[in-house]
Amino acid sequence: MSKISYEVIEHLAVLSENPKGWKKELNLVSWNDRPPKFDIRDWSPDHSKMSKGLTFSNAELTQLKKTLTEIDI
Repeated sequence: MSKISYEVIEHLAVLSENPKGWKKELNLVSWNDRPPKFDIRDWSPDHSKMSKGLTFSNAELTQLKKTLTEIDI
């Protein structure tokens, strides 16, 4: 199994933190030297480990933002 490489290009926000110090973050991340995408996932305190997460292109994040403004939360 090949190793996945990543680079956090820009840290945008911490959405939450659990008691063990892991933080759910919104970041701009380049995966395997590809163009960066918006990424939401939990990260360990030193960013050496991560959970499964979601990645969004600019168009997808724009649509998500539009949808969130239209729904009653």
